[in-house]
Order: sequence, then structure tokens, then C-alpha cells
Amino acid sequence: MNARAIVVLGLVSGLLGCSPAPEDGARTLSGDLIIFHAGSLSVPFKQIGEAFSKEHPGVRIMREVAGSRTCARKISDLGKRCDVMASADYTVIDTLLIPEHADWNIRFATNEMSIVFHDSSRRSGKITRGNWHKVLLDEDVAFGRSDPNSDPCGYRAVLAIKLAEKHYGTEGLAQKLLNKDLKYIRPKEVDLLALLEAGEIDYIFLYRSVAVQHGLKYILLPDEVNLKSPARVELYRTVSVEVTGKKPGTTITKSGAPIVYGITIPRNAPNREAALAFVRFLLQKDKGMAIMERSGQGSAIPAPCGTFDKLPTVLREFAEPRK
Repeated sequence: MNARAIVVLGLVSGLLGCSPAPEDGARTLSGDLIIFHAGSLSVPFKQIGEAFSKEHPGVRIMREVAGSRTCARKISDLGKRCDVMASADYTVIDTLLIPEHADWNIRFATNEMSIVFHDSSRRSGKITRGNWHKVLLDEDVAFGRSDPNSDPCGYRAVLAIKLAEKHYGTEGLAQKLLNKDLKYIRPKEVDLLALLEAGEIDYIFLYRSVAVQHGLKYILLPDEVNLKSPARVELYRTVSVEVTGKKPGTTITKSGAPIVYGITIPRNAPNREAALAFVRFLLQKDKGMAIMERSGQGSAIPAPCGTFDKLPTVLREFAEPRK
């Protein structure tokens, strides 16, 4: 090899050696990435998945949508393997997956309860944040909510209804609402959208973010009712609901609390490397969380984490040790 060829090869080698490494292993990640997530995350997670795939084209994202408790039970009861589990209530991960099926949990997004409807909903021209509970009790009006045993939105609807009785000072209001329109309870909140569009129901207890994502009208509830405000945590704790526990025949008491979403990587994750890259992508302010906020869900990052010492090192910047 002559001297000129050696110089050229040296320059090429030097340029390659100085090239920056692809972020999060963009050129090496591959395989299927299985994500179980809450129905209320369907729109933002589809968009986040598409953005993630542009950086990691070798990864094929496979999403399974269900109520958060159903997602957890697929892992704990059915032994289904998944790489990422995102819940509309971070405590679902704490109570149903940790410590047997997952080691840690990061809180990442917020939301609030609202009453969702469309133009053809009966009494839609008269409903307000002050009289919504009276409108829903109208015998000509039908409303839907999701199953508390399957979906956090379901038990949050119950909690909001109980808080409404306190806020409006109407004795017996909660029981009247909870006993009405039982045939319109569905496994997860997004299942109710089809009933709304078909005109079978007029209103839904639903997260504000879902209304924003689907361009639906909604009534904002008072902070004393909507499970949004951290400043009202003590008020929220005064109401509770019983839901099914880890084992058949057992129950868990869910007390009122501000709405906060959680995410984890289960122990049985078959593609852990890609899962870590996805969770990191999701939690970054200018990437996944920017999409979440455009979808109507605020950031909870960084939030206190009771499992901080078990977090992967690359994720610790998105959480804080619980004091």
C-alpha cells in the first residue's frame, strides 16, 4: 500500500472514530417492544411510538390497550410477557405488580375527571359545572362510566361522585348516581366513546385528556371533585371505594387521591434494552412528555419514588427519592 493510500485510510478512520454514538443505541436496538397501557394513553402513546420508531427503526412496537388493572392482571395472573406497562394510576403498579412482577415505578403524568358530551347530548345546552349532577339524574338522560374493577377511571368516577355529594351538600346524591344507568358500565373508559357517538348515552365520566384528544365537549368539575389538585389531597382521602384485590375473593380499598400515572418495566420483559430506551424517550421533556402535554396531560416529573434505589441508572433523573 502506497503512502497516499495510507493517509486516506487514516483520515477515514479518524472521521469514523470521531462520529457521535447514536443516542440510546439507535443503530443497535431491534425486535418487538410489547407495551401494555391504559386506554386513556392510546392517542399519545401512538404518537410517541411513531416518534420513537424514527430514532429506532429496528424496533417494532406492539401496543395492547386495556384498563390499567386489566393490564396488570395480564402480567400477574396470566403470566403474559410485556416490556413496558403504563398505568393511569401509579398505585396499580404498586399494589398489583410490585414486588413479585416489577421492581420499580415512576410517576410521570397527571389528569383530571370531567363530564364529556357532544352537541346532540340531551340537556347539553343547559349543563354547567354547577348543575351537572342534576342533569345526569334526569330520567331522560343516560350516562356511562367504566368498571371500577378493571379501570382506574371507573373507580375515580365513583370517588368523584362521592366528593360531589360533599361539595354540593346534597345528601344521598352519590347513591342515586351510582344506582343509575348501570347497563352503561364498560371495561375501560374509551369503550364508552362508541356509545356516545351512537347516541346511546349522553354523557361520560371521563378524563379531560381523552375529551381533548377526541375533540369532544366537556364540563370541568370543581377542584373539590375532579381529583386534580394536590392541595386537596386530604379532602380526596375522605372518600373511598372497594375494588377487587390481588387474589380472588379479596378486595382493596382505593381512597381518593390526585390523578397520577405510573410506568414500569416488568421483570419478565423480553426486550429490556428497547424497553429502557422507550421509557427514557417517553420521560424526556422535549420528546415523549412534549407529546403528552399536547394531548392534555401535564407532567409529574420528577415525582417522589418509593422504589428509587431500584430504578435503572438511566432513569433516575426522572424521579426523586421519597423523603
